[in-house]
Amino acid sequence: MKAHKIFFLLTVSISLFLSCSDDDGGSTTTEVDIYGTYDLQEVNVSAAVDVDGDGSSSTNLMDEADCISGTLIIRENMTWQFEQTNFTVTSITNNQYYVDCEGSSLGTGAWASDGVQIAFQGSTLLGTLQFSNDRITKTEGEDLPGIKSYVYVKRQ
Repeated sequence: MKAHKIFFLLTVSISLFLSCSDDDGGSTTTEVDIYGTYDLQEVNVSAAVDVDGDGSSSTNLMDEADCISGTLIIRENMTWQFEQTNFTVTSITNNQYYVDCEGSSLGTGAWASDGVQIAFQGSTLLGTLQFSNDRITKTEGEDLPGIKSYVYVKRQ
């Protein structure tokens, strides 16, 4: 009887060892959880500005102009939806700037990703953006009155 138990345990152990291989047909790339709703958290400019006149300057226009907002929804069915406030940054004098918000831009389409970049198709509003740690970044790279980057953070 003892020999049967040992034989049974040995057979089960070998079966488990052989069935747990790294060639089970899984993906060779790391899947990243991109799906979800992202809120615009940063509109970065090249130099700190005090648009709202409170005596505190910031390189993030979201800290200075409360009229700016944006949302990006990325769905599992490979579609996306986007809405963001239209705004302009105008140079006044002495390194002072004014932000004017009016209306919003809307976009929808299809998307694809390699886990690092997300390509948005169907509209020229977004193009290809960078994805890292629940953050999506659109880099413009312009100096004031232009925008350096937009950063969207995944809603929890």
